[in-house]
Amino acid sequence: MQKSIPLPALYQSADILTFHSRDPEAVAEQVEPTRIRKGVMIGGVPVLLDIALDSDMAHCTVQADGPLTQDDLRQIDDALLNILALRIDPAPFLAAVAGDPLLGPVVQRQPGLRIVQSATVFEALTWAIIGQQINLTFAIALRRTFILQAGRQHSSGLWCYPEARDVTRLDASDLTTRKFSRSKADTLLRLAQLVDSGALTLDRQHDPAGVAAALLAVKGIGPWTVNYALLRGYGYADCSLHGDVAIRAAFQHLLGEDAKPDMARTEALLARYAPHRTMAAAHLWASLHPRDDEQAA
Repeated sequence: MQKSIPLPALYQSADILTFHSRDPEAVAEQVEPTRIRKGVMIGGVPVLLDIALDSDMAHCTVQADGPLTQDDLRQIDDALLNILALRIDPAPFLAAVAGDPLLGPVVQRQPGLRIVQSATVFEALTWAIIGQQINLTFAIALRRTFILQAGRQHSSGLWCYPEARDVTRLDASDLTTRKFSRSKADTLLRLAQLVDSGALTLDRQHDPAGVAAALLAVKGIGPWTVNYALLRGYGYADCSLHGDVAIRAAFQHLLGEDAKPDMARTEALLARYAPHRTMAAAHLWASLHPRDDEQAA
């Protein structure tokens, strides 16, 4: 199956390529200068999403190792929007902060910045759990192990990020013997069992408050994980990442202060950007890692 998706003006393909190339071993994502190949399980079928980018179009080829239902095809369309960062339109946020003294100058440096998302809500949630309270390098290594343990290999050789049912086949020891903490392993398995049984649905059409309440009821999932999942998985435009250390560090830098604002003050600072706090978070993160051309300016 093939389809072409128009890309908006100011689209920064380099940002999308960078996000999907975090794993140096390229187990489930292979990235080239103008191409992304991503493996993901959809409806129990290993699927390869092959996306070629040009200046104004994404040319997508879907290679499935089995038959797909109409619902599976809808999930694939959803995944393509997520991977290409086309879920959230940044225009309303750009207009809202045009004259903002704090974020206005930051946004002007990267007007094309977008929120790149995980292919599926389940991927975003499990990645958030895996990455809790550890450094990025270790988190990426654990994610790779998780894919190799629970995922399946596409006929192309690329591994596919698992669905909930794949993860339920694991035992906690499958993960703890590979450097997962027991609490992480238990939370991942608990989440997978709830999703697979239907006790927890990951429908992105549900309202954010209901989603947050349902996720917080799962042992091992806290507010930071929920907000990260709302941002990277559900694509909600107004997530408050006031518990994120990098967000607090970005505010410290922009405000020129000696210490990071605490969570309560960070929440208040972010509140001024509602209902666009997701894009605010993206620009705050980006402000900590300026592009080479910005550093030279």
